[in-house]
Parts: sequence; structure tokens; C-alpha cells
Amino acid sequence: MRQESKNLSELSERVLKGDRSAISKAISAIENRDEGSDNLLKRLFPHTGHAFIIGITGPPGTGKSSLVDRLAKIYRSNGSKVAILAVDPTSPVSGGAILGDRVRMLEHSLDPGVYIRSMASRGDEGGLSRAARNAIRVMDAAGNDIILAETVGIGQAEVEIVQVADLVIVVLMPELGDEIQAVKAGLMEIGDIFAVNKSDLPGSDKVIYNLESILSSKEEWGQSSIKVSAKTGEGLEDLVALIEKYRKIFGSSEAAKKRKLVNLSNELVRNVSFVLSQRAEESLRAGRELQGVVSKVANRELDPESATKILMEAVSNEANSHKHASTTRRSTRRRS
Repeated sequence: MRQESKNLSELSERVLKGDRSAISKAISAIENRDEGSDNLLKRLFPHTGHAFIIGITGPPGTGKSSLVDRLAKIYRSNGSKVAILAVDPTSPVSGGAILGDRVRMLEHSLDPGVYIRSMASRGDEGGLSRAARNAIRVMDAAGNDIILAETVGIGQAEVEIVQVADLVIVVLMPELGDEIQAVKAGLMEIGDIFAVNKSDLPGSDKVIYNLESILSSKEEWGQSSIKVSAKTGEGLEDLVALIEKYRKIFGSSEAAKKRKLVNLSNELVRNVSFVLSQRAEESLRAGRELQGVVSKVANRELDPESATKILMEAVSNEANSHKHASTTRRSTRRRS
């Protein structure tokens, strides 16, 4: 136990010093839910809250990774320390990330001021896994000034990034077929800046016009649109200036503080829900009730809703039994 505590202490100290191998090791431990990873996060969490987190999202094919690459270059030229988290689709075979954004950003690999990590979404509908949230915290604790979090472009479910990022950039492009699909997907509700990438293609002015006609009816500060091209560099300095303007005006506002509190509340509720779900599943599969109830449903002796209530009661009874046994053991230890 002492050795584990010593190892965790050493690893956390190395992370806080910005040691790249330690950052990678810490994120891997969190992603794999290794023993001690919770304690590692506990040590690092007090040192978080300093980085500015920029979420990059949008439909597939809009050039999100190329834009992240160019933004990283600009921030590095300004002297900022940058971390990039690319949340990729999950491989159905290995469970790992399959897009490999680090390959696309290879030229950054020799820059000690840039840390790049790909991570699998692991089936999370919002394209952002629980592990990814904590990976961002590791990057924050490691002293990065800017964290660019690029999420899986899977359309309608691509709204969860707002629960992590300080600012969300929705990347669009001309010739999507339906420029207003962003409205349908709910992206208009979460974007702070809408970057129309590949603006050298015909139709970019039309996308901007459609965006501005929608944004003009919204009151939230920071919802604005801009034409950029990750390929030619057009508009990128203006985009960074817009990000910094947002950061200065909105970043310390009451609305921003409220957003952070809501995000933390949602995260904690989801964490508790996840743990309870795991415990319930383990309890049901270890017990005898499940197969019996399944047989009754299969034989049409019981409907699924009634079966669910029976199983919920079984899980609840077992939880109460464990709680009673734990209380009894503590009481016995106190008397002895």
C-alpha cells in the first residue's frame, strides 16, 4: 500500500512538472481504469482549472483536425503551451481510437510545448467519454495553457463537448448539402463560434449568410460566424482574435461561472448514474432472479415493465442488505 502511494505521488509530481511520459502514463491509467487511477485524479484535481479549453466539433469532413493543427501553431507562436485531445470513433475490434489524429499532426511531435493524444469515444453518444474528461484534467494539471479538444463528428449526438469546454467552435463548410443541418443537430445551441472552413470553395458566403440570419435572433454573446481556411490560412488569425475576445469578455462573467457549475452538476449526476448502473448489472448477473424473470417474460407470463420492477426491487434489497452488514461490522469493531 505504501509503495502504491509512493508511486502515485511520484507520478503526480512528474505530471505537474509537465513530464510528457508521465502525462501519457497517467492518461492511460485513467482510460483503462487501472487500480489507483481514482487516487491519481484526486491528487491532480486541485491543480486544475487554469487551462482554457476549446472544443472543436461539427459534421464529418469539415476539416476539424486541420483547423486544430493550425490553431496549435498559432498559439505556439504566441508562446502558449498547447495540448490536443482528439476523441476518435472506437474500433469495434480493439476498442481503441481508429482515426489517429496524431499521424496527421506529426510535425508537432518534436515540439516539447505541444502534447497530442488520441482517445476512443468508447461508444459514448456525445462523442466524449468519461475518460476523455479526466484526460483533459491531467493535461490541465500538467500546465498547458490551451487545450484543444476535437470530438467525433457524428452529427446529432455531437453536443456533449459544451459540458467540458470553455468555448465551443462548430466547424462547418460549403457544399454540405444542407447548411442548416447544424440547426437540426442542435449544434446551433452549443456553438460559441461557427467557423466555415474550406472557405476557398464556392458557397462559403451562402453558409455565412444562413448562419448570421439565425444568430441575429439569438441574444447570447459569443455566437458569431467567421470564414476560415485551414489550407490557405485565411481568417485563422482573426479566429484566434475572436477566441481571445470571447475569453476576455465572457470567460470571467457570471454566465461562464454558471455554465461551469451546470457542467459539473451534469458530470456528477452522470458519474453516479454510471456507477449505480454498473453495480446493478453486477448484482443482477450474480444473482438468481434474472434468469427466472427472463424465462417468465419469454413465456409471456410476465410483461417487461413488471419484470423490470421486480429486478429493481431485488437490486434494492441486496443493496440494503450490504449496507446493513457493513453497519453491523462497524458497530462490532467499535464495541471491540
